[in-house]
Amino acid sequence: MKQSLSSSSSPLRGSAAFRDTDIQAALEVLRQGGTILYPTDTIWGIGCDATNVEAVRKVFEIKQREDSKALICLVDSAGRLQRYVRNVPDVAWDIIDLATKPTTVILSGASGLAPNLLAEDGSVGLRVTNEVFSHTLCYRFQKAIVSTSANISGEPSPQTFADIDPAIIAAVDYVCKSRQRDTSIHEPSSIIKLGVDGEVVIIRK
Repeated sequence: MKQSLSSSSSPLRGSAAFRDTDIQAALEVLRQGGTILYPTDTIWGIGCDATNVEAVRKVFEIKQREDSKALICLVDSAGRLQRYVRNVPDVAWDIIDLATKPTTVILSGASGLAPNLLAEDGSVGLRVTNEVFSHTLCYRFQKAIVSTSANISGEPSPQTFADIDPAIIAAVDYVCKSRQRDTSIHEPSSIIKLGVDGEVVIIRK
């Protein structure tokens, strides 16, 4: 299934037309149950269809990570987030609306997602992305997309594309070309866990 997009210099590189071609290629792989390496609103992520159990299993294999650990998912809107969680506490909407940096909320009562990406308590980490590439990808896919850091488990998270282990690049089915030349330093999102009783726990600032 391995797909590629010419990495040669192109007048469209960085343009909307180039991004659209890149997104279309990524969508084809996601729809076939494959894995992608893609830029997000934070660091580069390994992604797949968050509703596909086998695709999620592949992501765990790529990261060499135990499948007992939960994975974060990206969605394009608050409405999409609500599709995967039965009862979203009011404080979640406040956090999403007021956050000044990308923020992942861990919510209980997840449904409609691959069981092997959920935490043992049935919760899931979801983040609404507003970054152009990942937002457009999620919107056009019309489903949640896994977004776990593009590193081997236990290794540092890559801050730029150049930091990504070649083993990760070789293992995924498609490597997005957009933003590969971006040298800006990016960091993981904040993570906040929300209990059904309204309890708020900051997992990562």
